[in-house]
Amino acid sequence: MVSNRPLVLGMKELISTSLGFCKNDADSNIYFKVSNDEMLILVLYVDGLFLTGKDELIIRCKKELASEFEMKDLGLMHYFLGLEVWQRSNEIFPSQGMYTIDILKRFRMMDCKPMSTPMESNLKKLSVSAANSDFADPSKYKQLIGSLMYLVNTRPNICYVVNALSQFMSMPKHVHLVAAKHILRYLRGTVGYGLKYPLKSPITLESYSDADWAGSVKDRKSTSGFFFNLGSAVISWACRKQSSVALSTAEAEYIAASVASREAVWLCKLLAGLFGQPWEPIVFHCDNQSCIKMSVNPVFHDRSKHVETHYHFIRDMVQRGAIQLKYVSTDE
Repeated sequence: MVSNRPLVLGMKELISTSLGFCKNDADSNIYFKVSNDEMLILVLYVDGLFLTGKDELIIRCKKELASEFEMKDLGLMHYFLGLEVWQRSNEIFPSQGMYTIDILKRFRMMDCKPMSTPMESNLKKLSVSAANSDFADPSKYKQLIGSLMYLVNTRPNICYVVNALSQFMSMPKHVHLVAAKHILRYLRGTVGYGLKYPLKSPITLESYSDADWAGSVKDRKSTSGFFFNLGSAVISWACRKQSSVALSTAEAEYIAASVASREAVWLCKLLAGLFGQPWEPIVFHCDNQSCIKMSVNPVFHDRSKHVETHYHFIRDMVQRGAIQLKYVSTDE
């Protein structure tokens, strides 16, 4: 449904008063209410409004909203801000296929030869090879990377390489543009990829985190990556360079897990507010045994006393029982 933008503030007041919705503490644009043990969730985004729940609850809510505001019912969500949502009887499948085709057409890569991977196995050479490479068009490069950044909303498998290439936006070289076009060649063969959420799947929240120690050739900083899985597919993910140089693999992994734990707090608050039940402890999967030992050991020793204080947030979460770190083999 869509409404007039000036009425958004008045709509928020109506939703939380007359219609009996409660505001979620983790996100001020999410509202929910329970009627006869059935939940109705309402999401308000600018002048768009989305409802999810039982059909009869949605129909009743739409009538109540239409009686107060001039609104247009657009039916099931299919396309919104470049995001496609395919709703079937047994699954929901968000993707950005049409947006991907638009990117390929815009940069004249529709007829390119598809690649099986989004990047080469070693991106470190981007910094080494750039010294002998010609400069690329910075405007074109920024437009391409910016377009790919929005595509990460449903394609976490290109998150790392987009993060790596975005670090050369100020002075892009030809080798960086070639690597960016490598992503486009991968997208050409995977236009239909997206996130699949089956109807019947276990609703458990777990996380995986990892880091490449001193992966940046330029400043020797590591890159953190994590994602959260709710049942069958990921719901949150990120990849970013760490702010300080890690002195060991364990320290790099420890920082990555700490960054992921902050996202875990917000997700737990969001889900607990909606479903009225705690989502702790969250299982964190890590492929470094030393990182796990650092998280459970409150003693500061020579190998950890220099770590910045805010990264020890993960240790506090483990001691409280909110997070449980488990080892997973790198091969898995």
